[in-house]
Amino acid sequence: MSNEGNKTTSEAPQMVEEEGKAKLRKWLNMKFRIEMTDGRVLIGVFLCTDRDANVILGACSEYLKNNEGETEEPRVLGLVMVPGRHIVSIQIDDTTPSQTYYYDEYLIK
Repeated sequence: MSNEGNKTTSEAPQMVEEEGKAKLRKWLNMKFRIEMTDGRVLIGVFLCTDRDANVILGACSEYLKNNEGETEEPRVLGLVMVPGRHIVSIQIDDTTPSQTYYYDEYLIK
């Protein structure tokens, strides 16, 4: 009897988990655009997530639409936690100009 068949089926979930972790690591410190169930749009730097799909964004700004559908001036929020149950969509944001943030002697883009 061979255990090789069982080995591949038991390793498959672990491989998928490792691929997911690698993808999340690749997205760290990238600018994300999150659309929420109430119509707000948040744009900020992706810092972390958890099992419940909650997302932490740094240097975050909130964009609202007025009654005419035009986007108002952004409101700076800073560090935010977005509950996963309120997220409609997540995208990597390349529409807003890149900003440079300086913290102590380290450069974070």
